[in-house]
Amino acid sequence: MYIHVKVKAGVKKESFKQKSEDHYEISVKEKAERNAANSRVLQIVAEFFKVSKTKVRIVNGHRHPSKLLVIAFKP
Repeated sequence: MYIHVKVKAGVKKESFKQKSEDHYEISVKEKAERNAANSRVLQIVAEFFKVSKTKVRIVNGHRHPSKLLVIAFKP
C-alpha cells in the first residue's frame, strides 16, 4: 500500500492527520537532521497501521517534506 505524507519537522506538538484515503499530514518534534524526523515518521505510521517499523519504507522524498511511503501488510 502506498501513502503520501506531508511532514512538518521541529514542531512543539506532534500530530497525525488523515487528509484523504491515502494522504496524511504528520508533525514531529524531531528536527530534519541526521534522519531523526524520518525515523519518527516511520514509527508513527507503523503504529497507526499496526505493523512493525520494518514494514514501512520511504520510497521517495527522503530530503523533502512531501514523501511517498510504502507499507507492507501480511497477506
